[in-house]
This record gives sequence, structure tokens and C-alpha cells, in this order.
Amino acid sequence: MLPLVECRNVGKEFRYASGATSLREWFIRTFSGRKVGRAAPTFRLTGFDLSVGRGSTVAIIGANGSGKSTVLRLIAGIYAPSEGEIRTRGRIGAVVELGMGLHPELTGRENIHLYGTILGMGRSEIRARFSEIVEFAEIGDFIHVPIKYYSSGMLSRLAFSIAMASEPDILLLDEALAVGDQAFRERCTARIAERLNGGAAAIIVSHDLDAVRKHASEVIWLEAGRIRMRGEADEVVDAYLATVAGAPPIVDPRGDPQAPDRQREHFAGT
Repeated sequence: MLPLVECRNVGKEFRYASGATSLREWFIRTFSGRKVGRAAPTFRLTGFDLSVGRGSTVAIIGANGSGKSTVLRLIAGIYAPSEGEIRTRGRIGAVVELGMGLHPELTGRENIHLYGTILGMGRSEIRARFSEIVEFAEIGDFIHVPIKYYSSGMLSRLAFSIAMASEPDILLLDEALAVGDQAFRERCTARIAERLNGGAAAIIVSHDLDAVRKHASEVIWLEAGRIRMRGEADEVVDAYLATVAGAPPIVDPRGDPQAPDRQREHFAGT
């Protein structure tokens, strides 16, 4: 059976502004093409490979700025890769940024129709699931209020509820439940499990390593845009925590092709 998500040697490069702020520097850069001031910093995701089958949950961990959210945005189609290939099969339900897909000036009701349409739901499908979305999100009368007045928790609940109501084949979750309360997180976990049992796949980004250990069938550790290590949850999480605590680093050759021979021998025996 074909995987629902495939990433092959995917790369993405970003070039950021140099920090020059004067009108003169902006004018020179814009109209002459000459570089002024410091060189623009870059971030590059390199050589990212991934294959996720039905019923699987893959977690991506790593420090802030390591490229975790970039991976989800690439799979969701928000970014186009600079190199490599991404293939997805089925409907994607993405909650990869608080408020993404929602318009602040529209009410909760109007945003259900907007975001549902973005996720590929038809009008009749949205109408049929509207009450279910509102009930699950626990928005109450705020469903008639512009979402610019919502708390972060309300935004998260609404976005997640719409995404799950679309019955996605691929779930992309970037700290989506971090701002919800414990009761809501438990209900979300149960709803995700239902989708996985129905043949969906999930890719999650989370700093909640206990949840990663509990739910992920595979974990990928990203560091500075490269796969540092990948494997079973306990193995990868333990290695990551050891490095964060200052232990000598262990590099998985499955993630870094430049790993020393002694490390290759270590992982060959595991």
C-alpha cells in the first residue's frame, strides 16, 4: 500500500533581510541590486526524507529554529520545496499555526465556512458538520463574534475542530494542542486516535516529549535543518534529552551521512 506522505531529499532555503534600515540602503538594494551592509542570513532544510503510512504517527522534535514547522508547511503546501519531491495522498487537515486559515475580521461561523472550504469540504458537508464543529470547539455564543476577539485557546479549539470535521487522511499538527486545557487535549487525543484507526496518518511537531513517547511510532530529531537522528520514540527522545543536558552527542548515521565510523558501528548493532 502506498504511503500517504512521501518526502524525498526535500530541501528549502530561506534568505532573510540583512537588517539594513536606512532609506539609502533600501534604495541601493532595490534599484541597483548592490548588496549593502551585512550579508543576509539564511536557513536551509537539507536532505529531508520521510514516508508515513496509514495508521502511523511520526513526531518531529528539536530545538526552536531547527526546521520542524518548515517541514509541516512544506507537506501542507504552504511552502514550495527548493529541491526534492513531496507527494501526499488524500485530504490534508493542517493545524500548523495558530489562526492559520482563519480571518480575524470574520466571525467563528463565517470562519468555519472559510477554513472548511480551504480544507476541501463542500458546502453541504460544512452545513452537515457545523453543529458538530461548534460543539467540539466549545465556542458557545462566541461563534457569532469576530475571531480577533478570541483567546489563543479558543482559536486553537476552533481550528482543530474544523480540521478534524473534514475527516482528513493526513493530520499535520504543530503544537496545536499546547494552548488547550487538559480536558480538551484528552478529547483531541481521542479524536486523533479515531482517525488513525480509520486509516489516517499523523505528523506532529511537539515539545511535549512525554506525549511523543506515548503516541509516536517514529520520531525524527531535526537539528539546524538536518535530520540528526530517527527511530523509535524512546531511543530518539533519550538521545535528544542527553544532548540537551550536555552529554556527548550521538549522531545517528541514518540521519547524518557524515557520521564517524565508530557511530556507524554503534547503530548497526541496535
